[in-house]
Amino acid sequence: MIRADNLRPAFGVYVHWPFCLSKCPYCDFNSHVRHQPIDEERFARAFAREIETTAARTPGREVTSIFLGGGTPSLMQPKTVGAILDAIGKHWRVAPDVEVSLEANPTSVEATRFRGYRAAGVNRVSLGVQALNDASLKSLGRLHSAREALDAVAIARGVFDRYSFDLIYARPDQTPRMWTDELKLAISEAAEHLSLYQLTIEEGTPFFGLHAAGKLKTPDESMSRILYDVTQEVCAQHGLPSYEISNHARAGAQCKHNLVYWRGQEYAGIGPGAHGRLDIDGIRHAIATEKRPEAWLMRVEESGHGVTVDDLLNSEERADEFLLMGLRLGEGIDPERYRALSGRALDPKRIAILRDEGAIVIEDNGRLRVTQEGFPVLDAVVADLAA
Repeated sequence: MIRADNLRPAFGVYVHWPFCLSKCPYCDFNSHVRHQPIDEERFARAFAREIETTAARTPGREVTSIFLGGGTPSLMQPKTVGAILDAIGKHWRVAPDVEVSLEANPTSVEATRFRGYRAAGVNRVSLGVQALNDASLKSLGRLHSAREALDAVAIARGVFDRYSFDLIYARPDQTPRMWTDELKLAISEAAEHLSLYQLTIEEGTPFFGLHAAGKLKTPDESMSRILYDVTQEVCAQHGLPSYEISNHARAGAQCKHNLVYWRGQEYAGIGPGAHGRLDIDGIRHAIATEKRPEAWLMRVEESGHGVTVDDLLNSEERADEFLLMGLRLGEGIDPERYRALSGRALDPKRIAILRDEGAIVIEDNGRLRVTQEGFPVLDAVVADLAA
């Protein structure tokens, strides 16, 4: 298990490409469908401008990870990706071993761009496979087949040293046996990393309306728990234990960029609807940009950035965020860092109760972490500790 102690400072840059070919019925991300061609050169110039403005607020940082997310970044031409990465390198110092991830749909068209992305500087790709059978893919609104997804994974394997893909489980009518078989197939295709998410019904999505009308039935709480346990057991047996509640990796193959979020480190958010956490003059800023792509574009062209939210987090808010994010990790948190952030220690009585219930453990080095039994009720554990 990776330890957070004595790690070098990390600084991530998240870049949000907000466009998709279609909107998946379960998705509540900031993604938009446009039926006219996107002016990529104009957007690339705006990304570079916002990068320049953000870098001016955060001088002296060394970028350790870059993540191009969305939306569907693999709809970008490789030269657009290259222009964004060049802008980051122009305005910040970039670590020699920087991790540069790009999210991609596993379609044959987008897979043909993989070599172009590699040449542009991407060294890790994350594929939105979501399921490995055609019926489930159709019900999830995906535009690719299982065969096409596996072919894209094979292309990624030949182009990138590091790659990952996502699957959604706890889908309608999914049984433990079906998920076990699908998961074993996924592991046989995944070199080092899998992101495995339970299907959640988010308000405002088409699935929310179908679920409320009784037209979409998902596994109940007990079956969801069984499917979660299957996930942990099968992945651990095959050398991909969880290092975060929904992410599994071989030793040393954790996603460096996502660890920045979960460890409460600094990251810049670039693009429509991006979020950031920046330390400026000793104060943590929670930053968000305009969500609507064209409105963001005009803001950046007029003022150099698309920021619409720039809140200053007080010590209590920063400590609560550290707790909420850090307890998602298998490595847990250092309670002393919580004390330093909040000005108060975690309540030893609450810790004792949760430990007696088997939800948390205290390691020999003093770190507090949630157990596998505690992860399914993580929100309650966090709420109890933060009270």
